[in-house]
Amino acid sequence: MLSNSPKLWLVATPIGNPGDLSFRAQEVLSAVDVICAEDTRQAGLFCRRHSIQGARFCSFFEHNEQERIQSVLGFLEKGLEVALISNAGSPLIADPGYRLVRTCREKGFPVSPIPGPSAPIAALTASGLPPYPFTFLGFLPRKAGDQQRTLAPFASLKSTLVFFERKSRLQSTLNNVLQALGDREACLCREMTKSFEEFIPFRLAEAQNLEYEPLGEFTVIVGPPEIFAPSSVEEVERLIRKHKQAGARPKDTVQEVLRETRGWDRKSVYRVYTKIQRDAC
Repeated sequence: MLSNSPKLWLVATPIGNPGDLSFRAQEVLSAVDVICAEDTRQAGLFCRRHSIQGARFCSFFEHNEQERIQSVLGFLEKGLEVALISNAGSPLIADPGYRLVRTCREKGFPVSPIPGPSAPIAALTASGLPPYPFTFLGFLPRKAGDQQRTLAPFASLKSTLVFFERKSRLQSTLNNVLQALGDREACLCREMTKSFEEFIPFRLAEAQNLEYEPLGEFTVIVGPPEIFAPSSVEEVERLIRKHKQAGARPKDTVQEVLRETRGWDRKSVYRVYTKIQRDAC
């Protein structure tokens, strides 16, 4: 028995380098009766690699979380110790578990974290961008419109943003981030703590020119809005007229003006565009 009463342990596991498993994490996983994991096969391989044995495994993922909460409560009521791990990193960070923790506390069962590796924190600290305040967004929605609606509240918020993205959607997502937030400093982080770890600093406006190995999953860091004197109305009007004369469509004109100015949002540029159109009639 690890504690005076049955407990749910939240155990962080390595995000890449197996040497990052803490002694305490190994000790707890070796002593608990049940290990809940998103992928029990992968969890089994992980435990054998670290000479962790004795616990039974219980699958715990997004689509069976509600059902498994009752199973975990049953284990705890029988006096068993339970650990929750993710495939890599800290449990609950872009993984299920929040409802389990909340329910355990409501039922009077203690919950204790075993801190350790976390991809968002590792990327944030090594990116060279302001580490706080920051907002972790997990995985952004798949559709462009949903992404932009998610990002819109952060357009003027002075916070560094951290999110995960898969290789197949990375370029389109970065383009949507640029449209929603404007040009900012950013950093792509992948394979952290492994032999081929990469930290690639860039600006969102240059994302299409990035060269990187499109493998695996990326942690993306986007810096806060940079503080500059906003471009004047006269400058915005001049740029709108320039792009209109070049035959650009309204949508493209506004997008280019947003790239070339500071301190303006899409709605405000459209307002100036509409005024110029109206005045020309």
